[in-house]
Amino acid sequence: MRGSFPKASVRRLPRPPTAALLLVFAQALVGPTGLCAQGTPAPANGASGLPVPRFVSLKSDRVNLRQGPGTDYPTAWVFRRAGLPVEVLKEFESWRQVRDAEGTTGWVLGSMLSGRRTAVILPWEVKAGQGQQPLAVLRDDDSAKASAVAQVEAGVLANIITCDGKWCRVSVGGFRGYIEQAKLWGAYKDEVIK
Repeated sequence: MRGSFPKASVRRLPRPPTAALLLVFAQALVGPTGLCAQGTPAPANGASGLPVPRFVSLKSDRVNLRQGPGTDYPTAWVFRRAGLPVEVLKEFESWRQVRDAEGTTGWVLGSMLSGRRTAVILPWEVKAGQGQQPLAVLRDDDSAKASAVAQVEAGVLANIITCDGKWCRVSVGGFRGYIEQAKLWGAYKDEVIK
């Protein structure tokens, strides 16, 4: 079964001079990857009239990933994390061929997908069996010089609020801030999200 996620952490950075380090746990996506941030595809319209490819998220904590577009096809595995981002690659009637952050593809019923935008932070950096995962900095503005408000582990799921093509404003574990768009799987390079 796919989509059973252990806890990951978000660390608030100390506020000078006396604030303490705070850990906030969030759901994480784990597994071997090796994927890189992808460029913006040339969209075409699918059967739904929406662009293909596009990112969406799972509506439910239980979504069957099938080997083909229909219930007659066997279930390859089950996603078990509502909000997980997937990329729609193709459409056939009410079915959508999707790919997850690990590069695995299969078919899901379109009604199990939401237009809500989410992303996984640095999924290509997740190391299976490694306790502490690499960290990404969540900043209080859309600049590398902006103050850091938290450190977020690779593999953590974030809700996308907006993206300007370079930076995304996200919420993670009760924190809001900005992170470089290239560190997210769930938003295309240079994509603007309002």
